[in-house]
Amino acid sequence: METIKSYVDEHKNRFIDELIELLKIPSVSADPAYHQDIITTANAVKASLEQAGCDFVELCETPGNPIVYGEKTINKDLPTVLVYGHYDVQPADPIELWTSPAFEPVIKKTEIHPDGAIFARGSCDDKGQMFIHVKAFEYMIQSNTLPCNVKFMIEGEEEIGSKSLGWFVERNHEKLKNDVILISDTGMISNQQPSITTGLRGLSYVEVEVTGPNRDLHSGLYGGAVANPINVLAKMIASLHDENNHVTIPGFYDKVEELSLEERAEMAKAPFNLENYKKALDLNDIYGEKGYVTNERNSIRPTLDVNGIWGGYTGEGAKTVIASQAFAKISMRLVPNQDWEEITELFTKHFISIAPAGVKVKVKPHHGGQGYVTPTDSIGYKAANKAYTETFGVPAIPVRSGGSIPIVALFEKELKSKTILMGFGLDSDAIHSPNEHFGIFNYLKGIETIPLFFKYFVEMSK
Repeated sequence: METIKSYVDEHKNRFIDELIELLKIPSVSADPAYHQDIITTANAVKASLEQAGCDFVELCETPGNPIVYGEKTINKDLPTVLVYGHYDVQPADPIELWTSPAFEPVIKKTEIHPDGAIFARGSCDDKGQMFIHVKAFEYMIQSNTLPCNVKFMIEGEEEIGSKSLGWFVERNHEKLKNDVILISDTGMISNQQPSITTGLRGLSYVEVEVTGPNRDLHSGLYGGAVANPINVLAKMIASLHDENNHVTIPGFYDKVEELSLEERAEMAKAPFNLENYKKALDLNDIYGEKGYVTNERNSIRPTLDVNGIWGGYTGEGAKTVIASQAFAKISMRLVPNQDWEEITELFTKHFISIAPAGVKVKVKPHHGGQGYVTPTDSIGYKAANKAYTETFGVPAIPVRSGGSIPIVALFEKELKSKTILMGFGLDSDAIHSPNEHFGIFNYLKGIETIPLFFKYFVEMSK
């Protein structure tokens, strides 16, 4: 352990500088305008794996963005760890809310990160956490302590649904064969209390369109005489929840896994301060499904949220029109046993059925994925817990995340292996938001911890 600490201390400035260079490239997968930056980033990740010590690295072409694949085989009789990450990032919008440019990384000290944090889009999700594995691998190669074989699969479409990854995995079972999959694209409770994510919610993401008249109309001449698509859309969306904040789509809860009181009590052991939670978000009160507490609402319960809504005139000043169309983007976070395609179908059928006769409605599915639960009695989980315990001084707590990583369920289906989610980010790191950041402490502590996972996984696998 002292050896890895010494190595990290000796090379930490280089580790930080290398990550900063990667964060400067705006690898936004949602916007085709950034396609060349996607390619540049993929090549940068490829170069970093080569420099770290992989025997073989390649850019694998897909129907979409390339996947960076690398491997180091030391003995085919030893276990193989497959490391997954993604090099694409969310759009920086709204740009005006950033305190420094999203793709000009800066290090700032905060109350939670007194050692400093790197502020940049992708710093935590997922370039910083992905790069932890590259640097941990570098250490194991340089110190001749890599105890098993390792494969890297770093993709460029996670933020838009990983469509090409499914295509790639289905065609490369032998290439990707492994004994455990390791991912750092989640968080932990705090810098004092590590946690291991044991559950992920699934996702169904749709876009809806409500069309009324064949053109925008004068709101004085036509107001009250024709259906206003924006008004109609607002009413339709409002009707998707009842007074207890339950989703009203018929069949939505039919397959929802109900946790026992004992399981819910175990979850409640995770440290959580409601007042601090409200203060961090500048909220007067919390909000959600009746009968559940905050940490249950955002992890073990399904949800439906509007992610964007638009229509009509939104510029400066006034323009008195009844818009011809109104739109919204809606995401549904799902729990294990809820099939995302089935939920998408239920939503589509219900949303069209509640539209008044004066408008036409379309539902366009975007992407989705299944939920996932990993067992806490597996060798992978035990190895991760032992690694965290050694570096943080306390055992990790198992938690279920409200987020979605749809490819985790895909991995189990296609590759028949379990995934261990070793996250080092914090809830306060503002992923997907302006001023995303990743603590220097978290980055370096991750580099210290990952080699121990390899060590203990191999020892426990014998």
